[in-house]
Amino acid sequence: MKYININEQETRASQVVLGCMRIADMSAGELDALVGASLEAGINTFDHADIYGGGMSETRFGELLAGQPGLREKMFIQSKCGIREGFYDFSAEHILKSVDGILQRLHTDHLNLLILHRPDVLMDTDKVAEAFEKLEASGKVLDFGVSNMNPMQIELLQRCTKKHLCVNQLQLSAAYTKMIDEAVNVNMTSECAAMSTGSVMDYCRLRGIAIQSWSSLQYGFFEGSFLGSSKYPRLNEQLGRLGEKYGVSAGAIAIAWILRCPAVKQAVIGTTKPSRVAELAAAATVTLDRAEWYQIYTSAGNQLP
Repeated sequence: MKYININEQETRASQVVLGCMRIADMSAGELDALVGASLEAGINTFDHADIYGGGMSETRFGELLAGQPGLREKMFIQSKCGIREGFYDFSAEHILKSVDGILQRLHTDHLNLLILHRPDVLMDTDKVAEAFEKLEASGKVLDFGVSNMNPMQIELLQRCTKKHLCVNQLQLSAAYTKMIDEAVNVNMTSECAAMSTGSVMDYCRLRGIAIQSWSSLQYGFFEGSFLGSSKYPRLNEQLGRLGEKYGVSAGAIAIAWILRCPAVKQAVIGTTKPSRVAELAAAATVTLDRAEWYQIYTSAGNQLP
């Protein structure tokens, strides 16, 4: 496993991140096996959100931490807040209340990283900065990030926030390539040339903001995995061929493809199977060459101008 530095934190974060959206209904034994397999594979970063399982995903994870003293210190734990039923809420009151709830459910006294979950168009950046300052001063949150924000939204928030926003969590996979499409098709007239993300990939690289990919093995908006899908025969053929070359699974190659992008520092995987965790963690051992990376990109149906 490879690790990255998040600002100046003592705990470095693994390139492959275990997403905990689907753990709410797991038994204590199943979750213990999943977390154990993750740590054994070198995955120390666990991604939560207060809305996952209506809070039960964090509760289950917190029960595990409470029952195993010393486990927390091995982990880089991040969570997200800001999504409420029917609207987004970045008010200082909601952020502070959300973090208290997250920490209580997780049975921990701090988060390594708090991420604002999708943009709130009505956000008062001064109030968000005020909440961040209180959370940092209290030791409840060490660092802060955002998700699904474009460059101007981040600039607007960063203008008021003393703490460097160090992460932007964005959807990216070999079958969901909007950030890459606009970079490849500069000055072209095709739909792919539309700057729907505002060149967020290059912006994050310029500002030293680590992109974390979500839905790393999915196509569309939660439409399913492209692995083995009849919708992507050429892509699966290419992933399988490269998997044989590097001695890893097709899924690991798909994750390695994401991590080959210079701006993308981490990829979130959402499996609940211990064997799958070890399989996908092997992505960190693979560095695709330039030709292989573009072959995967075009095999998903994308064209180079």
